[in-house]
Amino acid sequence: MIKSKKESLGFAIDLTGPDGNAFVLIGYANRLSKQLGLDKDAIQKEMMSGDYDHLVNTFDKHFGHFVTLYR
Repeated sequence: MIKSKKESLGFAIDLTGPDGNAFVLIGYANRLSKQLGLDKDAIQKEMMSGDYDHLVNTFDKHFGHFVTLYR
């Protein structure tokens, strides 16, 4: 779930900070995929198949119910 303003809801990533870096998001996706038993290679390939906005939207699609993204 992408939020515009900050709320304190569990695990959150501020996309405007260092955790918003594409490589960091891919790392989070890999770790979360492993923990959830998802295919990390397929998710990573999907994340990398477009621009940064596509990467963020793909991350949100797969992990938005666990992670709140702030812009």
